[in-house]
Amino acid sequence: MKGNVQIRSQNVNLYYGPAKVLKDITFDIFDHTVTALIGPSGCGKSSWLRCLNRMNDYIAGARVEGEILIDEHDIYARDTDVIALRRNVGMVFQKPNPFPMSIYDNVAYGPRLHGVRSREQLDGIVERSLRGAALWTEVKDKLTSSGIGLSGGQQQRLCIARAIATEPKILLMDEPTSALDPMATARIEELVRDLKKNFTVVIVTHNMQQAARVSDFTAFFLLGELVEYEVTTKIFTAPDDKRTEDYITGRFG
Repeated sequence: MKGNVQIRSQNVNLYYGPAKVLKDITFDIFDHTVTALIGPSGCGKSSWLRCLNRMNDYIAGARVEGEILIDEHDIYARDTDVIALRRNVGMVFQKPNPFPMSIYDNVAYGPRLHGVRSREQLDGIVERSLRGAALWTEVKDKLTSSGIGLSGGQQQRLCIARAIATEPKILLMDEPTSALDPMATARIEELVRDLKKNFTVVIVTHNMQQAARVSDFTAFFLLGELVEYEVTTKIFTAPDDKRTEDYITGRFG
């Protein structure tokens, strides 16, 4: 199952001002896999996820030590083009956040930002991205309608289409189903499993059943530390660390 290492986290420490929120996070993520980050609230999993596209740059006093390599390039090196990084590392947030514009314009927004002007090219990107997000058949006849008029689950798939429209290599998902009902959640989970054909997916989830269903690898974070990282089936059936076992069996968290 292991492919090429696409993301390498080496002794990553993250500070918000004087507070150290991540402690020596070291592990590798392989291309075309789904990796789930699990752990209690406030354990550092979303903070580490945001390191991958430098979203923490927007937080005053945030400081990263150590190295994060994506395709062997240190993304915190001085010569890193952060705009290009974020084009390569798409992000889907906890709550669906479509822009207040048409379905078409939501998906075309990123490509236009990066210089695509041809209507024919944009049409192709929009259709391909909506198909990739399993939304095309539901919206193909109402592309000029507002994205905000869609159901919650459709809005989240629209946000996924928007994220993949710039053809990133990596897709980050921060609890993408926490605001959705069970049926919409099942659609997104099915989609996540499908997306790894074209992308490397890293997903933060509080739902351990979800981690078990969708991921190939699981990383368990606790109090800013990476306790254990392994193939998902092993994490859930024979974890090496007692803290992992206690968490997944519901003894704490």
